[in-house]
Amino acid sequence: MKVFKEEQRFTQLWLIIIIIFSSLVPIGVMINEYQNDKNSFSLEMVLLISLVILLPLGIIFLFKLSTRIDEQGIHYQFFPFHFSFKKIGWNEISKAYVRTYDPIGDYGGWGLKGGKLFSKKGKAINVSGDIGIQLELKNGKKLLIGTQKESEAKSVLETYQNKM
Repeated sequence: MKVFKEEQRFTQLWLIIIIIFSSLVPIGVMINEYQNDKNSFSLEMVLLISLVILLPLGIIFLFKLSTRIDEQGIHYQFFPFHFSFKKIGWNEISKAYVRTYDPIGDYGGWGLKGGKLFSKKGKAINVSGDIGIQLELKNGKKLLIGTQKESEAKSVLETYQNKM
């Protein structure tokens, strides 16, 4: 029995720089305003607003894409959108393969993607890169799950080709 497991998070350097910059600029402006005019904000208000700015930006680091492929099928979870694994059994899949894709052009970026603009391509769940496990389901739907382990994913999918 072959098993594929992978966990991915948003850890790209460019993303971290954008998050730091987009939080430090408004906080810096507010602290500067507070230092110039102590009556404009109370210290508690400065701390509260800083927390309100930092908390939503920090939530992105809680996001985690977990993928498992085993003899039962393909399991995925994109926390915090999925609190438990979603399972797609081999009997529900008509095709599964690893492919290169254009995250922005095909799905509108990274994350939990898909919708009216990209409906022909189906849905995508990804956090980085441009390699994914493409699933074509028997009900006509498509799902792409991003992966950083291209060769391992290809190998395990070949193992279970006879179950589809």
